[in-house]
Amino acid sequence: MSDWLSKLSGKPTSAENAKDRLKLVLIHDRTDITLSSLEEMKDKIIKVISEHISIDPDLVKIQMVHEGREQRLIADIPIKPRR
Repeated sequence: MSDWLSKLSGKPTSAENAKDRLKLVLIHDRTDITLSSLEEMKDKIIKVISEHISIDPDLVKIQMVHEGREQRLIADIPIKPRR
C-alpha cells in the first residue's frame, strides 16, 4: 500500500518507514512485545496512516498472533467513508 501512496504523491512516505520498522519486528520469531510496546506501535501506525487517509482511531485494533513458530501482527483499521 505504501508503494501506491508514494506513487500517488510522487514522493516516499513515512508509511514506508513504518512498514520497514514493522518488518524488522516480525522477522524475529521469538519477539516478546509488551502491551506497552504494542500500544506505542499502534499509536505510531495510527499517526502515519492518518496522514494519508481518514480513519477512526478509536476503532483501530492491533494484535500479535502466535501460530506455531510464526508471529503475525494483525491490524484492523476501519477507514471512514468519503463524504
